[in-house]
Amino acid sequence: MTNFLNYAQTITAVLLIIFILLQQRGSGLGTAFGGEGNIYLTKRGAEKTIFILTIILAVLFLGLGVLRVAL
Repeated sequence: MTNFLNYAQTITAVLLIIFILLQQRGSGLGTAFGGEGNIYLTKRGAEKTIFILTIILAVLFLGLGVLRVAL
């Protein structure tokens, strides 16, 4: 059981990293250093789907971590 939890948490962590990196909030590093700051109000389409999947993966990662500690 612990081997399954180890693999599941590792896969979840890698997917979580990928989905976080896929989210774009600006166009390059210019916005990080005082560049033009656009206001993003709503997420639509693929951006919204990636955002929701990121939240689901984060909750799953947290749950797997708690489950591993409990066992």
